[in-house]
Amino acid sequence: MSYLQEIIDIAPKLPTPVLDDINRRIGDWLAMGGSENDEYIAQQLRYARRFVSQ
Repeated sequence: MSYLQEIIDIAPKLPTPVLDDINRRIGDWLAMGGSENDEYIAQQLRYARRFVSQ
């Protein structure tokens, strides 16, 4: 499973401002030619997981 897919799976558990921020960052990354499995997306996944585990 890609990092992006994991973020999508936990998205319903995230507060809206957090999800909006992650979506904006990932959108910018992908628009600049990044991939769903880049370390930057993994960083966003770690950020999302912190909110889910609280």
